[in-house]
Amino acid sequence: MIDFVEGTVEYIENDYLVLAAGGVGYRLFCPNPYAFVSALGQVKRLYTHQHVREDAHTLYGFAAREERDLFRRLLEVSGLGPKGALAILAAAQPEQVVAAILEENIAYLTSFSGIGKKTAQRIILDLKDKLQGTAALALLPPVAAAGQTAAGGALGEALAALAALGYTEPELQPIKQALRQQWQDGAGVEQLIKQGLALLARG
Repeated sequence: MIDFVEGTVEYIENDYLVLAAGGVGYRLFCPNPYAFVSALGQVKRLYTHQHVREDAHTLYGFAAREERDLFRRLLEVSGLGPKGALAILAAAQPEQVVAAILEENIAYLTSFSGIGKKTAQRIILDLKDKLQGTAALALLPPVAAAGQTAAGGALGEALAALAALGYTEPELQPIKQALRQQWQDGAGVEQLIKQGLALLARG
């Protein structure tokens, strides 16, 4: 099993990127490949999941282990395949998805492309109990893992505020990981916005 691939970002397509490592080009399907545009020609590590079918062996790549771990959890949901799981992770942060599952927020889950009410209910039914223990602790910051999942709103509010200031999704995507780390360290909305503006100013 390949746990991660570390190599040079060679090129990017609509649904995947290629990392060159050890003379081999690894095609990794990602939630948002264009988030790595600024890393073209640079060395990056992507955490991977290998999905095996009779007709194909496919590698999926993620910038963070939390994304990869949640992707694997979503694949456990009856009727939800890699394409649907990838679409969810392309539209939201792992902590937001986990919070929605724990809170049984069907309205939030059905906001994702291709996720209807029945699928959202299956996601909650299949994963809520599994995310109550160690999986939730791994995917959520300490405050949320203790039961205050609404704390995830601070990160979402900060990103929404930055978007309202005119920053586009391609501009915001590269700074999300840094802001997530700040949020996990306890930063509030105002601190996250200031940090985001500072990161965006650096380019």
